[in-house]
Amino acid sequence: MATGSSPRGLPRILQWLLVVLMVVIGLAVGGLGAKLASVGGSWYFVIAGIVMLISAWLIAKNRRSGIVLYAVLFIASIVWAISDAGWEFWPLFSRLFTFGVLALLAILLWPFLGQQTATHKAPAFGIAAVLVVILLASAGGMFRPQTLVTADEPVPVKPVAPGEAQKNWEHWGNTTHGDRFAALDQINKQNVSQLQVAWTAHTGDIPLSNGSGAEDQNTPLQVGDTLFVCTPYSKVLALDVDSGKEKWRYDSKATAPNWQRCRGLGYYDQAAATPAANAAPVADPQPAACPRRLFLPTTDARLIAINADTGKVCEDFGTNGVVDLSVGMGEIKPGYYQQTSTPLVAGNVVVVGGRVADNFSTGEPPGVVRAYDVHTGKLAWAWDPGNPNLTGVPPEGTTYTRGTPNVWSAMSYDAKLNLIYLPTGNATPDFFGGHRTALDDKYSSSIVAVDATTGQVRWHYQTTHHDLWDFDLPSQPLLYDLPDGKGGTTPVLVQTSKQGMIFMLNRATGKPVAKVEERPVPAGDIKGERYSPTQPYSVGMPMIGNQTLKESDMWGATPIDLLLCRIQFKEMRHQGVFTPPGLDRSLQFPGSLGGMNWGSVSVDPNNSLMFVNDMRLGLANYMVPRANVAKNASGIEMGIVPMDGTPFGAMRERFLSPLGIPCQKPPFGTMSAVDLKSGKVVWQVPVGTVEDTGPLGIRMHLPIPIGMPTLGASLSTQSGLLFFAGTQDFYLRAFDTANGKEIWKSRLPVGSQSGPMTYVSPKTGKQYIIINAGGARQSPDRGDYIIAYALPDKQ
Repeated sequence: MATGSSPRGLPRILQWLLVVLMVVIGLAVGGLGAKLASVGGSWYFVIAGIVMLISAWLIAKNRRSGIVLYAVLFIASIVWAISDAGWEFWPLFSRLFTFGVLALLAILLWPFLGQQTATHKAPAFGIAAVLVVILLASAGGMFRPQTLVTADEPVPVKPVAPGEAQKNWEHWGNTTHGDRFAALDQINKQNVSQLQVAWTAHTGDIPLSNGSGAEDQNTPLQVGDTLFVCTPYSKVLALDVDSGKEKWRYDSKATAPNWQRCRGLGYYDQAAATPAANAAPVADPQPAACPRRLFLPTTDARLIAINADTGKVCEDFGTNGVVDLSVGMGEIKPGYYQQTSTPLVAGNVVVVGGRVADNFSTGEPPGVVRAYDVHTGKLAWAWDPGNPNLTGVPPEGTTYTRGTPNVWSAMSYDAKLNLIYLPTGNATPDFFGGHRTALDDKYSSSIVAVDATTGQVRWHYQTTHHDLWDFDLPSQPLLYDLPDGKGGTTPVLVQTSKQGMIFMLNRATGKPVAKVEERPVPAGDIKGERYSPTQPYSVGMPMIGNQTLKESDMWGATPIDLLLCRIQFKEMRHQGVFTPPGLDRSLQFPGSLGGMNWGSVSVDPNNSLMFVNDMRLGLANYMVPRANVAKNASGIEMGIVPMDGTPFGAMRERFLSPLGIPCQKPPFGTMSAVDLKSGKVVWQVPVGTVEDTGPLGIRMHLPIPIGMPTLGASLSTQSGLLFFAGTQDFYLRAFDTANGKEIWKSRLPVGSQSGPMTYVSPKTGKQYIIINAGGARQSPDRGDYIIAYALPDKQ
C-alpha cells in the first residue's frame, strides 16, 4: 500500500500525538498482557497491544489503514469488554474510556491522511461528534451513583404517636438492643434539606494521625438537657443540648502507646433502673452522691464512674471511683490491653470486655468478660472462655486464661430474657491456630449468650470454625422482635460479620431463624495447623460484598492499572471467603476489616428494615517462617506481624493497584436495606466519593460517587431518614430509607468515623442531629468537632 500524503499544521501535531500515545499504550498493554497471559490470564491484552503498535506504525506512515485497523480493534474491544465485565458502568469505563479517546483522535485525523476532500471530512467529523457525545456521557456517568439494587415497592412512614416520642439517647446504640432507631419525626423528608448547623463545640482532643491509632469514633449520649461525649484520649465532656456550651469536663489522665479511642460511655440512673431478673439485692439502693453515673472505659485499662451531674468521680465505686481492669490479668505490656468499645449497663451491673493486641504473640492478655456492680464496683461475675469454672477473681498467684477469645466490640442486653450477648473474636494470634485449645475453638468468633446475673453461658453459636482469618464478630448484635405473620413475634438476634454474612438467630435459644448451611471449604497445608472441613454460610440472609473474585472482577482507573491488578490476582491463590493462609501469596476477600465492622446496624422497626454499611477491601497475605521474621516486626494492621510463640509470622498487604486503589471493581463500600422478614436486599447504593482522597493519596476534589470503604454507625429515624457519616469524604448524609437516595448532605470540616445520634431538647422542643468529626480513617486531616444540626427557628 502506498504511503499517503502527510498532514500539515495542527493535523500533523494530532498525528504524532496519536502515534506516540498508541506506541506508549500499545507497548504497556502488550508487554503487561504477555505477562498476564503467562500466568494464565486473558490473551486479549497481548493482541490489543500488538494491533495498536501496528496501527501506530501505519498511521506514522500516513496510511488510513492504520485507523481502519484501530477501528476494528476498538469495536472488538467493546465486544470483549461486555463479555468480560457485563453491562456494569465502572468495569466498562475502565476498559473502554481510554481506547475511546484514542478512537476520537483517530477519526479526527482520518480526513487529513491521504487525499484531503470535504467528502472525507463530513462523515469523519460526524462520527467524531457522536464519539464526543458518548465520551462526555461516560464522563458524566462517573458523577451518578450506580445503584446496585433498586427498591421496587414504596415504604410507608408511620407518624410518631402521642407520648411515644423518644426522650433520651442513653446507650451507644440508643437502646441495649442496638437498634440505633429514634422515634422522632420533627426532621423529615420534606424539610431535611433545610437543616443547618445550630452549634459547634470542640473537645480539645484532636486524634493525632501519627501512626498511634488514635481515632474519634464516639457516639454521644443525651439525657435530659445534657449531652455526654468521650474523646479518644479518655476524657469526658458534658454539654448543653441547645448551645453546646460546656457544663463540666473530666480528664482521666489515661495514657496508651496506641489504639486510643472511645466509642461510647455507659449510663446508669438509679431512679429509672430496672434490676436484672434474679439480681442480688443492692447493698446501697440509693447512693446519695451519684444517683446518675457515667462509666468511662479508658485506654489504659480502667473503668471509672463519674457523676453525670457534676463531672466528679463517684467515690463509692471501686477504689475512689476507679476499677482497675488489670487485676487478675497477669502481665500487660503497654498497649496490649485496653477498652475501646462502650461498657454495657445491664440492670445493676456494668459489663466490659477488652481489646488485645492481636498477632504479636501467643499468651497475650486474657479475653475475660467481667461484670461489676454499678454502685460499688465490686466484681459481680467473670466469664473466662478458657476456664468457665472461674467466675470471680483468680486465686492468688494465678490469672484468667491468657490468649483466649476476647470481646472487643459492643455487647447487647435483653432485660426480659436476662441475657447479655457477647460477640467474640478469636484466640490470638489470628492467622495460626495450631496451639489453640478446645475451649479456644469452642468460643472463638461466636455469639455467646450469658446470664446477666451469673455470667453463666446459656447458649453460644459459632460463625467461623477455627478462625484463621481474623473474622472476629466485630459488631453489636441487633435484638429485634420479628413479626411472625401470625400476629406474634419471634425474638431474634441479628449479627453482621467481617466475612460479609448476616446471621439471624432466635435470641432465646441460639437456633438459626434464617437458614445456615455448613459448606465444605478448602484446607491449607501449613505444618502444625489444623483446618475445619466446613464453615457456616448464612444463606437465609443476604451476603454482601463477599463474592468469590474472578480475573474479570479486577479493575483499575486506567487500562494499565487494570492490567497490573489482573496480573496480581492471577499470581495469587483465591478460593473464596475462606481461602486458607499459606506460604504462598493468597487473597482474602473480604479482608480482616470486613465486610461489616464495629459500626453495627440501624433498623426501621415499623417496616422491619435493617440498614447495613460495609467495606470491600481485599487482603493479600502469606505466612513467613519464623527464621525470616524480623525482630522489630510489629505491623498493627498491615505489614509483617510477628505471632511469637508460633512457627510463623504473617504478612498482610492491602489488595491495591500501584495507584493505591482497590483492585476489585467498585463499589468499595455500600449501604444496604435488608428486609428482615424476607431476608432480601430491598436496595443497595454506593456510599462516599473520592472528593477527599484519590490515586496515590492525592485528593481528586471531584464528587465521584464510586462508593468508598465505610467505618462507623448509622442512625435511622421514624421520619424515614437514615443518617451516615462514616465514609472517606467529609460529609454527613441523609438517605431516604424507602429507596436509598441521598436527599441531603452537609460538608464537615474533617471526615468522621462516628455514629450520628438525635434527640429533642426538653427545653426548646427542637430536634437536633449530632455528629462527632475527628477525621476519616485514611485522612491526615483531623479535628475535635462536635456539630449539631437543626431546622431554622421558623420551623
